[in-house]
Amino acid sequence: MGRKINPKVIRLGINRTWGSRWYADKKDFPQFLSQNLLIKNKVRESMKDAGVDSVEVKRSLNQIEVIAYVAKPGVAIGRGGEEIDNLQKELRRITKSDVELKVREIKKADLSARIVARSIADGIERRQPPKLLMISARDKVMQAGAKGLKIWVSGRINNASQARTIKTYAGSVPIQTFKADVDYAGEVAETPDSGLMGVKVWIYKGDKTDIEREE
Repeated sequence: MGRKINPKVIRLGINRTWGSRWYADKKDFPQFLSQNLLIKNKVRESMKDAGVDSVEVKRSLNQIEVIAYVAKPGVAIGRGGEEIDNLQKELRRITKSDVELKVREIKKADLSARIVARSIADGIERRQPPKLLMISARDKVMQAGAKGLKIWVSGRINNASQARTIKTYAGSVPIQTFKADVDYAGEVAETPDSGLMGVKVWIYKGDKTDIEREE
């Protein structure tokens, strides 16, 4: 079961909650879902340099609230708030609704599986050795206070003719323990020579039984 289901999904209602919170009638659901995906993709693309951990979308009757959790809020906001203002206007144009965009800081970026996976994928795209990137990320995550870590990189490693998976581990990562606070993320690195390479990261932070967000 541990390898067949997303570690975040299996813990919903125990120590995690939904990344999007809204209700829609049957006829409006496809439109709202499409907008939800467009919003998240647009925010992640625009704030890529800020280190995006997650994007939450909340809908009320006449407003959409978007909260972006990033490692570098100054980069996301831009000089004088210019970047966030432009992005907010773009989201309003896409959704044709009143959008309020907020940026919040992740205090321990090295404990974010999404940020770690994206940094490894970016390094691979810059032609850095995947094994060294994994070892460096492992050391940073464990020094930040994690209790366990798994990193998998799959694809044509070092431009090999056949795809394979290289793995690195540290500590323990409970797979089926529901109260375990396990952060998981998968990213894709696009390389000109080796094609697509997948990066998966699991970070175990300890046990947790509430769903309050730790920033």
